[in-house]
This record gives sequence, C-alpha cells and structure tokens, in this order.
Amino acid sequence: MIDFTLDEEQLMLTNAIQRYAEERVRKVYRDAEEEGAIPDEVIQAGWEIGLLPSAVPEAFGGFGDHSAVTGVVATEAFAWGDLAVTMSLLAPGAVAIPVLKAGTDAQKEAYLPLFCDEKMPKIAAAFTEPDILFDPRQMKCTAVREGDQIKLNGSKSVVPMADSAETFLVYANFEGSSQCFFVPAQSEGLAVGSREKLMGLNALPAFRLTLTDVLIPAANQLGGEAGIPFDLILNCSRLTMAAAAVGMCRGAFEYARDYAKERVQFGEPIAHRQSIAFMLAEMAIDVDAARTMVWEAAWLMDQGKGITQEATVMKHFVDEMAVRVTDKALQVLGGYGYIREYPVELWLRNARGFASLDGLAIA
Repeated sequence: MIDFTLDEEQLMLTNAIQRYAEERVRKVYRDAEEEGAIPDEVIQAGWEIGLLPSAVPEAFGGFGDHSAVTGVVATEAFAWGDLAVTMSLLAPGAVAIPVLKAGTDAQKEAYLPLFCDEKMPKIAAAFTEPDILFDPRQMKCTAVREGDQIKLNGSKSVVPMADSAETFLVYANFEGSSQCFFVPAQSEGLAVGSREKLMGLNALPAFRLTLTDVLIPAANQLGGEAGIPFDLILNCSRLTMAAAAVGMCRGAFEYARDYAKERVQFGEPIAHRQSIAFMLAEMAIDVDAARTMVWEAAWLMDQGKGITQEATVMKHFVDEMAVRVTDKALQVLGGYGYIREYPVELWLRNARGFASLDGLAIA
C-alpha cells in the first residue's frame, strides 16, 4: 500500500527548505531574474541545508541514502521559492546521483566525496542538445571507441555553470544507446560558448558546450564497460523536474488565490466571482493531481520498481499542467499579470521550459 506520510527527517528537511525559500529566496529571486545572477550567499545557504549529502552514504562522506520521495518533496519546497535557484542548487545532483546509481567503485570513491563538501563542486552535467527534435534516447552527440580512448563529437545546450566547471559529465550516443562520460574542462576540442539567452530562468547561468574530436580515456565512461541504465537516470531527472514544476505552480496558485481574495472590484473581492473561483479551483486540482503522480512514481522507484511508463505519463501531464496553472495565475491578475513587477509572468515563462529541460537537475 502506498504511504505518503513523511518521516521525521523528511519533515525537518522540508521545513528547513520552506523557511529558506521564504526568508532568503523570495527576497531576491525577482532581482536575480532581472540581473541574471543569484547572490552567492543565497546559493551557499541553500547548499548548506545538505540535501545532496543526505543522499550519499557515509562511506563516501555523506550521511544517508538516496530516496526519491525525499528528493521530490525537497525539490517542491525549493521550487516554491524560485525555479532558477532550485536548478542551481540541484544541478550537481545531475552528476552525483548517476554516479551513485551506476558508477564503478573507483568512480564513487573519486567523485561522491566532492558533493559532501562545504562548497558546491565545480562539476556539471551536459545532457540537453540544441535540436528541435531532441530525443534523449537517440542523442546526436556521439561517442566512438578508438582503442583505449573515446572520441566525442557534438553540441550540448543549457549546461548549468559550465563557465566555471572543472569536469563535465557528457551524455552521448555510444554504440546505439545513451551513455555518459567524464570530460575534463581543459580537454582539447572542448569549448564553452556564450551564455544561453533563455525565455525564462535568466538567473541560472547556462551555456552551450561544443565537443570536436575530444579524446578521453575509455575508463572515463560512467559505469565502466557496463555503462549506465539510462532509463533509470532519465526517470530520476524527470521526477525532479516534475517536482520542481509542482512547487513553482503551488506558488503561482497561492499567489493568485491570495490576490483574488484581496483585490476588490465593484464592492467585493474578485474571488467571489464564479469565473475566478472556478479558475482557482481548476488550478488547485491540477497541482494536487500532479503532486500525486510525482509522489507515486517516486514511491515506486524507492520500492525498486521500474517507473518508465509512470514517468513518461507524468512528464506529459506535468509539462502541460505547468503552463495551464501559470497562465491562469496570470489571468487572475488581469492586466497586472503581464507587468514584470508581479511574479506571475516569470512563472509562466519558466513553465514553458519544462518540456525541454530533461537532465538539468536530479535530487
């Protein structure tokens, strides 16, 4: 029987994240979006909460074990504050969790302690490609074995913090399946392009990555010769991104609801009008339905079940839900919703990105 009751540690973690989101993130996220940068002290405070170290076993410097349910409830709480801050904090997990799930013993010993340090590691996952028909299971970036080396060619887009990364985990098509490889930032043929100009998430520093005949040792393949169970890694990412959408949309719903209660026209709050009340009800239903789908899939993953079907259905629903809810939030505010002084237009812009943000973060 599925049980969504959080244990004491999960409650303490989510409460700490909620306080952080309210007291730190909500005070700076709008300026961060306009200025294109998140204050360092805000990121450091979020990192010190210790979500990622809590997923790493003690043998590698952490203090727990990975739980998909813990990851999604924490991600929702972070994203309620701001999506760009959330993606910045969870981007290292897009390397750590694949290593934890599929790395060799030597790779775990080499990389996992990096994610338990006081500072965020300078490491980034390069997953998404700049292709309108991007299919994560049929990547255009290629990896070809040449003796005891691997040659990489291709382009990656929306790589977070690529300008400061010392190591990349690059996903590529290798012998017909999607695999990933550790690539040092100083590798010959690897180039970090200019910062991406995105519709939303402008506070997240994301860059284009180009690989031209980049040679690395074959031992740099994550998982060694066995490789990785790609669907497992993809499902972990989709759980995280879906949970982020739920958190952001919960924030959008609550903002629109509170605005409708306070905004008075013709002698009464606009929340009393049937059209507004119905819109708010539909938003609440959408958010709760999405959360249930996310939590169920996460619970099944923690039970060791394959969730590819659940994750695929969940992604389709959540991608559309995010746009529906944030668009309705904008409608509730009327003309004010289109003004940058109010946050709903930012949430709508961010919502449009979920359909193409596979692999950006994992919790």
